[in-house]
Amino acid sequence: MTGPQDGDPSHDITNIHRFLPTTNESVAREGHSGTSAGSETVTRLRGRLRESLRSALPACVEEHQRRTGIPVTATARREIARKILAEALTAHSEAELMANHPLADRGDEQRVIGEVIDELLGLAGLQPLLDDPAVETVNANRFDEVFVQYRDGRRAQVAPIAASNDELTELVRMLAARASSQERRFDYGSPIVHVQLPGGERLCAVMGVTAGGVTALSIRRHGYLTATLPQLRERGTVDAGLAEFLRALVHARKNLLITGGTGAGKTTLLRALAAEMDPFERLVTIEDAFELGLERDPDIHADVTALQSRDPNIEGAGEISSAELVRLGLRLSPDRVIVGEIRGPEVIPMCNAMSQGNDGSMATLHASSSAIAFTRLAAYAAQSVERLPLEATNLLVASAVHFVVHLARTREAGRVVSSIREVVGADGPQVISNEIYRPGTDHRARPVAGALRADTLADLIDAGFDPAVLERPEGWWPR
Repeated sequence: MTGPQDGDPSHDITNIHRFLPTTNESVAREGHSGTSAGSETVTRLRGRLRESLRSALPACVEEHQRRTGIPVTATARREIARKILAEALTAHSEAELMANHPLADRGDEQRVIGEVIDELLGLAGLQPLLDDPAVETVNANRFDEVFVQYRDGRRAQVAPIAASNDELTELVRMLAARASSQERRFDYGSPIVHVQLPGGERLCAVMGVTAGGVTALSIRRHGYLTATLPQLRERGTVDAGLAEFLRALVHARKNLLITGGTGAGKTTLLRALAAEMDPFERLVTIEDAFELGLERDPDIHADVTALQSRDPNIEGAGEISSAELVRLGLRLSPDRVIVGEIRGPEVIPMCNAMSQGNDGSMATLHASSSAIAFTRLAAYAAQSVERLPLEATNLLVASAVHFVVHLARTREAGRVVSSIREVVGADGPQVISNEIYRPGTDHRARPVAGALRADTLADLIDAGFDPAVLERPEGWWPR
């Protein structure tokens, strides 16, 4: 992981000072080095390098941009920083010798240079963790109580990511400012922030509402920023039959709700399904923090408008909710609307979008099973301004959602599609559905013979689906 990517607000030279931490305390890194960062020699070195980089970098970046005539990339910014620090190191060593002070050894010097660059241009104490591709989740209950989960399921406690609670709070503010052109507050008046980091990771941080009032954060990393159904088959998430069935659902423009628990792979599956769409279909995506990234590859998705909800400003004005964005998205002439995650009142406009001609739309939802998804939707609908009664909500859901695809995360099989339900109607307080794929003994979805409605099957056959797939209950799982 590097510092801010091209296009980030931190590339505006007039704004660079607001992204640099003002604290003179060092980031605690004892867990990453055998030499104590608190030693007097290293502390003096760190302070001199930090101040030199903070004061010299804006002018050097501006000069580089004026000379080359092109925006300064994150890589170029780091190269400029290294040159500044090399000169500062020479000057510091000369001053230390004149004062008859001992010098840090070569290894400590290079380590401190890297840490200062990470602190001022990267992600400070988080940088080593996010540089490790095996780390999937970072959870910090406080600045010095940090746990990670690796991709293979292992969990471990790691070194502190900051030297104090104040320093961790300042780091979160800096990351929030870098991640958005909006002024995202993080203080006692606005104690929650969620943003996407430069590498695509999703950060959620809170302050003032935890035990002791400390800042806590969680970072989730998506291992696959792009995904296809063949790739998911290779990883064991789906078998060949399921891949063919899901592909047919997309081509037949069925509205899909993808459910599962935290970290089950909902966003990855949504990306893989979206990759089956025609590249020139117009997509409008709605998220509370940019995460899907369908616009990253114009060869797969040439026409994407990505919308992000906005928190209120310091005066309490300017908020734009996900529900409002769904309504706005319908005015942007979409072929399909995609909601990154349904969390509340946006369920009503989303269902309206699905039932008003935007067939083939998709959304994800946190749910522990495919059956419970309808209860979750009804609960969210009850929070909306429309205040629909249960019967009306179920009628709306039944007319909007065609299929619910559920993912499970198991110790034995990993992330797998475990259940698929077809919505067939509503009966008063209940949405009626058929489970056409249900979990086998290994939690992987197996087709249920005869469960799919005949008219739906005809739609899928028209989209190129082979109905013989549904007669293979053993599946085609790779071994």
